[in-house]
Amino acid sequence: MPKADKPLPGLDYLLPRIRFSRILACASYAALLITLLIYNAFFAELHGANPIIIIGVQVVPLLIFLPGIVTGNPRVHAFLAFAINLYFIHGVLVCFQPGREGYGALLVAFSLLYFLAALGFVRWSFQAQRVRAGEI
Repeated sequence: MPKADKPLPGLDYLLPRIRFSRILACASYAALLITLLIYNAFFAELHGANPIIIIGVQVVPLLIFLPGIVTGNPRVHAFLAFAINLYFIHGVLVCFQPGREGYGALLVAFSLLYFLAALGFVRWSFQAQRVRAGEI
């Protein structure tokens, strides 16, 4: 016997969660960008490498998603949630380098926070779309 679909929660339940998770996702996205920029511009030992190139390689992939993040597109948040896992992996690897543990911990924290907030935002946004479609 197939299970019946669970009823969707109402918009009064979904909208505050969508708003909070989007704010949290945007804040952690911005914090990750700022952390990458500040650390690589002022604190990283680049051993003669051009800091603009290093910053570009680390920041440009995140900036590709910026228009969709600003407009609040749930699909862009979902795609960035996959891409941001690379920054999580990079942060974990940096945590094992002496003297860079704090930087690595920030990368891990901000990428994990974005991932969790984006998952909530995407889920609740699509549920809200289904609720709205049923109200028409």
